[in-house]
Amino acid sequence: MQNTATYVNAATRADRATVAPARWMLVTGRVLTGLVAVFLLMDGALRVIGFAPYVEGTVQAGYAESLAPGIGLALLVPTLLYLVPRTSILGAILLTGYLGGATATNLRVGMPIAFPLAFGILVWAALYLRDGRLRGMIPVRR
Repeated sequence: MQNTATYVNAATRADRATVAPARWMLVTGRVLTGLVAVFLLMDGALRVIGFAPYVEGTVQAGYAESLAPGIGLALLVPTLLYLVPRTSILGAILLTGYLGGATATNLRVGMPIAFPLAFGILVWAALYLRDGRLRGMIPVRR
């Protein structure tokens, strides 16, 4: 059983591992986050409201038209979580799952996979640049 002093020391070490980002990292991370989030929010919202080109794309990917709103909601919720600093890592994990499903769907129907892969990379790159907690968990050696 771990005592309180050990827990406090471990938490303090974790806090020290969280280094404040350089200004360029913070600005770049926020800009990338904004660009990714605008696209994902628009994509999800347009599916939820039933915008014809998005619903047609859903049908072309092999899903029933009635699933478009649910798919849009499955994108909106993680994107909103991604935008809230306290839940951003959870949001990124959920977005990774969504984008992984999009990649698998595109492979299955013979569509290009570059787009969902690129967005998955951008989600994590932007979060890494703006979130010291993530940098503390995944240190990059120079």
